[in-house]
Amino acid sequence: MEYRSLGRTGVEVSVLCLGCMMFGGKTGPEESWAIIDRAIDAGINFLDTANVYSRGRSEEVTGEALKRNSKRHQIVLATKVHGTMDDNDPNMKGNSRRHIIQQCEASLRRLQTDYIDLYQIHRPQSSIPIDETLRALDDLIRAGKVRYIGTSTYGAWQLVESLWVAKELGLNRFICEQPPYNLLDRRIERELLPMAMTYGFAIIPWSPLAGGLLTGKYQRGQEPPEGTRFAEYKDNPILRRRWTERIFDVVEGLQPIARDKGCALSQLALAWCAQQPGVTSPIIGPRTMEQLEDNLKALDVKITDNDRKRIDEIIPPGQMVAPYYEADFGPHPYRW
Repeated sequence: MEYRSLGRTGVEVSVLCLGCMMFGGKTGPEESWAIIDRAIDAGINFLDTANVYSRGRSEEVTGEALKRNSKRHQIVLATKVHGTMDDNDPNMKGNSRRHIIQQCEASLRRLQTDYIDLYQIHRPQSSIPIDETLRALDDLIRAGKVRYIGTSTYGAWQLVESLWVAKELGLNRFICEQPPYNLLDRRIERELLPMAMTYGFAIIPWSPLAGGLLTGKYQRGQEPPEGTRFAEYKDNPILRRRWTERIFDVVEGLQPIARDKGCALSQLALAWCAQQPGVTSPIIGPRTMEQLEDNLKALDVKITDNDRKRIDEIIPPGQMVAPYYEADFGPHPYRW
């Protein structure tokens, strides 16, 4: 297992981060615990969840797994805050001090720990000044409840603004960003990745397999298999926007490269993401042990300069054929 510095912190994290979104939901507790144990045995020391995943069940299952295996001290444990936790309470969402402090305490209880290694703001919120958010996070760091802070799906300009505010007010700064990044949506290469490398942000991409579109399970001209994420695409506007003929142009172009390398399409896509300049640790989100084992095999795939040239001809740098930023869908497209 390769380990990389988490931004400028000096903390070493595995080149793959285990995303825990499925745990406590589609993946039951017993299988979730087994997947976490197997990932740790394989060398993964970086786990990522969020308060809204299964309305807290993901954090509960993840915390219980680390209690059972006594590996909490070996793990860089990350969670997130922003989404709605109570539909009936307008203050139970967003990036205000009230919500952040309240949800940090709740996450600590669910995770059965007295500190969070990386606490991330799950989405930007223009209606709340960034200094309100940073002051709350800075207080959590000074109280010893949080070690480092980060963001998810922020724009490059928003992160630069946060650096200026942190410097002006003497607050702890964000150390990482978690953007969508995969071979169907390479737009972060335009501004976000260059900014991150300039200012020392770690980049922890989510959806490196494009929600399964880069696994080869979907075929042009065929309806998605039952039980898969895209089986509901006709009723889901976000999935519908991603389900286009152009994704199959990319997938069909990548398959010969995967065959030439003797690996699965999913392993090629994940290895490519992990080996892109500026990327720290892509987040894998296995629902089953079989999916985890498939993801781990990507560690053995080496992306060569010739591979990159062939891939760039199929999906050029900075381009997109399926949108993964929520801003593409208008305001507030998700109910958490």
